[in-house]
Formats: sequence, C-alpha cells, structure tokens
Amino acid sequence: MSKVKIGLIQLTCDERIEVNVEKTKVKVREAAAQGAKVICLQELYHSEYFAQTVSVENYQLAIPLEHVAIKEMQELSKELGIVLIVPFYEWVAKGIYFNSAAVFDENGQHLGTTRKNHIPDGPQYHEKYYFTQGNTGYPVYDTKFGKIGIGICWDEWFPEVARILTLKGADILFYPSAIGSEPDHPELSTRRTWTKAISSHGIHNGVFVAAVNRVGQEKDMRFYGGSFISNPMGDIVQSLDEEEGILVQEINIKEIEFARNLLQFLRDRRTDTYGPILEQC
Repeated sequence: MSKVKIGLIQLTCDERIEVNVEKTKVKVREAAAQGAKVICLQELYHSEYFAQTVSVENYQLAIPLEHVAIKEMQELSKELGIVLIVPFYEWVAKGIYFNSAAVFDENGQHLGTTRKNHIPDGPQYHEKYYFTQGNTGYPVYDTKFGKIGIGICWDEWFPEVARILTLKGADILFYPSAIGSEPDHPELSTRRTWTKAISSHGIHNGVFVAAVNRVGQEKDMRFYGGSFISNPMGDIVQSLDEEEGILVQEINIKEIEFARNLLQFLRDRRTDTYGPILEQC
C-alpha cells in the first residue's frame, strides 16, 4: 500500500507503571479508531524519566519483555490490527539493562527489539549509569504497513543512524524521545533545534520522520512534547504542542520516490571517501 496512517502517543508519565499502561492503552485505542496503523509510544513509556538522578534503586524499574507492561501492548496490537512500537527499560540479566523498543506486527507477532546505541551522560541525563550500549545494531522491520526503522532519543541526533536505516530500506524513521529542560540553562528550550535537526534526516535520506516526546513536569525536569511528523522534503506536516494528546497523520510513501529523484543524495554518495568518519577524531 502507498498510503498509511501513523500515530504518535504523547503523554505525561506517573511513577506507577500500571497508571502509565492504562492511560497509554486508552490513547492507542483512540489513535487506532482514527485509522492509525503504525503507532509509536514515547521513550520509556512505562515509567517516569528516572535518569535525572543516580540511584541503584532505579534499576528495579527495568522489566523483561515478558512483563505485563509489554504483554498488554502486544495483545493490543493483535486486537486492533496495528503495528505498535513499545519503548521500555529492558531487563536482560542481572546488571544488564537496555533502553529498548519492542516492535509488534498487526497480528501481535514480536518482530524484534531495537536497543539504544548512543547513550548520553550529563546533568539530569545520567543514562550511562542505567543503560548498556545497544547490541542490536540498526534493524529495519518489514511490517504489514511498511518498512520502519527506529532510533531511540539520543540516537535520533546522529545522521549516521538515519542513513543506515535508510540504506537498509526504511521508509519511515520513528524516534521515541524523552527530552526537555536543560538544568544548566533554564532559560533555554532545545525544541526548535530538536525539530529542525531531526526533520532534516528526512531531507538527507528522502524518508518520513515521526518523532514522539513526552510532556509534563517530572521532579526537576519539564518535557516539552512537540511530537511531529515530517515528509521527505523536511516539511512538518503535523505536530503537537506542550500538552497530552495523540497525533494521527496519513502519509503517502510515493512521496519518497519524488524526493529522491529530485535530490539525488543517495546516488551521489562517495563511499570511497568516507574513511575518516570511522575515526574518533
């Protein structure tokens, strides 16, 4: 199919997992009722953003793929006949925890899990303490409703991730995020920079981009939402502001061919000259 509706779920989060699960299920149903066939939740959907502080107790928030917070989403994808991207704090073994996103096809089948590759560390973003670097690479999922790739939050800032997912066949890049206030610069909002940087991947690669962010105050951080969908020319076709809500947008995959024929970035790449990109400095 050339046209498909995609949905993004932008919510505040509670410290109680069961509250987040139930609230999210309601919004997924609303998006599906509006025709969304591929729906993406925000980063670490089942919990508050615990990486603001360093505490060994927060490791207890990690959950396995078999946890009810994931299983109920898997069942929902089958019930509604949708592709569902479910980002969560993944428990794999004692001391091994990933920032992950599980992908379920419209029949509830687990297509795979993407694990966050780029792990940031800074004031109120103490992710290196909590997350092991991803070991799944950059998978592309061939779903019933199109080929999709995922970059989780900090991954979304790196153009290399978008290019790899594109070369592996992704038509839509999904970016589940948790981004907000900067503690060292309380007067600064990175929202415009975030939107421009992430939507530009659509231009460079001729793909659709769907970025979803959380909202609301959590301890010392305020998340600014701003979830959006952009087309292969980098235009923002729909976005949310700083409120809870769902975004449902129909896209036409045929726009990809037009953009790539107009801007021949993939054709004119010079891979034989890119050796320095593999060097650290």
